[in-house]
Amino acid sequence: MEQVCAVILAAGKGTRMKSNKPKVLAEVLFKPMLGYVLDACESVGVKDICVITGHKAEEVEAYLASRGGSYETARQTEQKGTGHAVMMAKEFLQKNAGKDVLILSGDTPCLNGETITQSYALHKEQQNAVTLVTAVLEDPASYGRIIRDGERILKIVEKKDANPEEAAVKEINAGAYWFQAEHLLSVLDRLTTDNAQGEYYLTDTVALTIQDGKTVGGYIAPDSDIILGANSRKDLFELNELMRKKVIDKHFDNGVEFISTDGVSISPDAQIGADTVIYPGTILKEGVVIGEDCQIGPNTMIQNSVIGNHVKLNSVQCFQSKVDDYADIGPFVHIRPNSEIHHHVHIGDFVEVKNSTIGAGTAVAHLTYVGDSDVGKNVNFGCGVVTVNYDGVHKHRCTIGDGAFIGCNTNLVAPVSIGENAYTAAGSTITKDVPGEALGISRVKQENKEGFSKRKLAGRKKKVEE
Repeated sequence: MEQVCAVILAAGKGTRMKSNKPKVLAEVLFKPMLGYVLDACESVGVKDICVITGHKAEEVEAYLASRGGSYETARQTEQKGTGHAVMMAKEFLQKNAGKDVLILSGDTPCLNGETITQSYALHKEQQNAVTLVTAVLEDPASYGRIIRDGERILKIVEKKDANPEEAAVKEINAGAYWFQAEHLLSVLDRLTTDNAQGEYYLTDTVALTIQDGKTVGGYIAPDSDIILGANSRKDLFELNELMRKKVIDKHFDNGVEFISTDGVSISPDAQIGADTVIYPGTILKEGVVIGEDCQIGPNTMIQNSVIGNHVKLNSVQCFQSKVDDYADIGPFVHIRPNSEIHHHVHIGDFVEVKNSTIGAGTAVAHLTYVGDSDVGKNVNFGCGVVTVNYDGVHKHRCTIGDGAFIGCNTNLVAPVSIGENAYTAAGSTITKDVPGEALGISRVKQENKEGFSKRKLAGRKKKVEE
């Protein structure tokens, strides 16, 4: 693929989406459609890529920058058709004149690297000036029909212009093309707007190529889903459903068990080990790795996190963190970024962990906040413990040694250190370090007011009687 380049069309507005963002940034399984097309190109070694931007070009360009790749861009300031969009890449094409160029649409997330490599192999084998990627559909509907003479394509006929024999053809144009770059430049200069829409059509390059006596070939993609794009919210929903089911099927084949797929959405890049069970309502976004024999869900969301083996996550939200083997977490637990939960940790209901390390065998049973803390092994947190990590200006850390026991409703005012095997008394606000094996206690001495409630209630009774 060293002698190839790609032009990706990403300028469309997508009016029927009724969205404030560009159509190519609409997401399928948590990733913009444009991202899938770029991934497909890069997965097979296509490095020189020019993206044609237009509607809200700054947003598309910002997304390209966020990927960290080296992409060229060209802007189509007026929407004058697909041929006009490719014209915007004239400088890029001239720079790559000795190469073959791949033209793709930025809203076709089902495109894959295999289709790119196989179609290119055919393009070179047949020495075509143009090679179209095509698909065979049971119902070709309004797609342009591919009319062939053996391996050679003679023309693309629009449905409205097709005679009965041509209309019966089920092979259609998938909207992906290979060109010899120099040939593409020559035919782009000859495109006209002599059509009902007054636009420059990229498909007209096929007729011009045939007029020049050059060969046009066609690669029939084995999976017709590669043609699918999204022009409306309904299309986007159907794309998500299609890809959601494909991803789940892949995990079935890898030994993952699904109790029910209701509400389950999994990013295509997620890795899940055998014998793991996924419960309803589980959402696995990008960058998720889950080990073997885990129980994930119900109602659990994970993103950019690594989960070990034999882990139980019940109604957990986990982001940019690591959970080691045999951890048991939930329900209603929030694990915020930069946290590491070591093996055999138990975290119970209504607990939040943020930017913290929880040592092996530690129990944080319920109603607790652990933020910016380094917690040792076999620590016990009572109910209602809070690490007070923010002074209004700066964040501070707590350190809790191995075997410590943190009593119920303890406030640990950071920065503070609790030594190994130390205790804090329930209800204490700890502002000073507690040495190892000591008891830290900080609470007001109890005082009982005799007869208090009798006097208080008497006043209330008198007021009611009045």
